[in-house]
Amino acid sequence: MKHNYRKLGEYIQPVDIRNTDLNVSHLLGVSVEKCFIESIANTIGTDFSKYKIVRKGQFTYIPDTSRRGDKIGIALLTDFDEGLVSNIYTVFEITDTSKLLPEYLMLWFSRPEFDRYARFKSHGSVREIFDWDEMCRVELPVPDLTEQQRIVNAYNTVDRRIHLLQQINEKLEATAQCLFENVFSQVDGILKPLYEFADYINGTSFDETEYSKTGFPIIKIAELKNGITVDTQYCNTIKDKKFYIKNEDILFSWSGNPETSIDAFIWMHGDAVLNQHIFKIETSKKWFVYNLLKFFKPDFIRLAGGKQTTGLGHITVSDLKDLQFAYDESKIDFFENKSLPIMDSVVKNIYEINSLQNLKQLIISRISGM
Repeated sequence: MKHNYRKLGEYIQPVDIRNTDLNVSHLLGVSVEKCFIESIANTIGTDFSKYKIVRKGQFTYIPDTSRRGDKIGIALLTDFDEGLVSNIYTVFEITDTSKLLPEYLMLWFSRPEFDRYARFKSHGSVREIFDWDEMCRVELPVPDLTEQQRIVNAYNTVDRRIHLLQQINEKLEATAQCLFENVFSQVDGILKPLYEFADYINGTSFDETEYSKTGFPIIKIAELKNGITVDTQYCNTIKDKKFYIKNEDILFSWSGNPETSIDAFIWMHGDAVLNQHIFKIETSKKWFVYNLLKFFKPDFIRLAGGKQTTGLGHITVSDLKDLQFAYDESKIDFFENKSLPIMDSVVKNIYEINSLQNLKQLIISRISGM
């Protein structure tokens, strides 16, 4: 054991309180993003008296790690006083918060190294389980409470700044959409298919022989949402230059969950190569086309939802040719000029968000070196 490292079992205990009186009804799930989420499970006919109660300051983790890629679902409840989780989940708490802060422990769980450790220590023939005994064997540095709080405060300061910038960007993009609707509310131009407002370059496919540990990151839908992560694959072969992307390129994901994946994105995570199921948008009217695609998102959701199989839908080139918008060059130029400072602010904020995300990871990674 490293100096100053302790076994987690010295500080935690399981909690198994069932909802026998049915007083708690807020059903929660746990995501691999290490947070609680509102459950969308079909609960008709479910006996909630068997579900476990988790309270603020307590942890929940999913022992079954075999169906979640290389990540383990674990979270600290902070946003609600209490909630319900499945009885197959494990709820636990810190026995003495004057020795170990829950927020500090959650930072330890947030490290990619912990995910890899949990997967390595999982075992089972049918399902791989990271059981309670293995959780108790986890070793981590436990500095004095003042140092733990300092680390947590530094992380939270950065995290709050990120959330503020994200909220600002949501308002800026809403402003751009409002401007779009106002400018084009009365356009008498000739109807033109969406497909003709830009060049839509579909990404390319990859086989296992092209994967490597270095090279260009391969951008799939997961990367559009989360950026480059430890799970991102890399390409070690040369592809046609049209498949490469750079910061501030506009991408359109045309396949996936209609509600959450089919959308337009501003790429801001460096040079990369584009996987299939995503269009790179090439146009001299970038912010017009970006907001045009955002404007048609309800139509994309409807069309993709009508083709859904196993939760996934898609938008075809035919759909982009069938959906039409009135072409008025003077109004397009007007919108492009008026939206430019708005979208420039969005881009500037994303640059800062990405830098702050890197700082968050640096704070987490420094815990290991203590």
